[in-house]
Amino acid sequence: MNITSKYKATISYIVFIVLINSAFVYLPAWSLFSQRISIADAFVGFIYIVRDFAQREMQHYVFIAMLIGALLSFVLASPAVAVASVSAFLVGEVVDWAVYTFTKRPLSSRLLWSACLSAPLDTSVFLYFTHRLGIAEFFVMTLGKIAGVLLLWLVWRFRSKSQHTLKQTAILSMH
Repeated sequence: MNITSKYKATISYIVFIVLINSAFVYLPAWSLFSQRISIADAFVGFIYIVRDFAQREMQHYVFIAMLIGALLSFVLASPAVAVASVSAFLVGEVVDWAVYTFTKRPLSSRLLWSACLSAPLDTSVFLYFTHRLGIAEFFVMTLGKIAGVLLLWLVWRFRSKSQHTLKQTAILSMH
């Protein structure tokens, strides 16, 4: 097994960090209620999905992947966006860690709690460091993140129910 197949999600996570940070720098923005809105604001939530799969591959070492993505973003996007991005990720990761560590709820429930708490916080940090903290951009970016996590939650719930149904079918066919 080669490294690219073993760490497919982690490599995707690094690439996605660089792509999303570059999108903030190079893609045009629109004005909404006198605030600058980027297409990247809406898609940044999908990085949570990729990060969660990278975390499964690397556990706490996912921070290494985050730092590699930030370093590449520093060179390929902009230093200001890279610093804002890594600062926001660190805030989000600390909140995620706290929710996952201290709550005894099922994984799917912790995922939703974590997103609802960390998305507004890390969005605020990112927008503050990029001097773009405003109501419209805050809501677009936060809702984009929560939508990404909600999509992951729905996939996990569907898979969980499908696996439960398959186990029930197997048990019934044994009798």
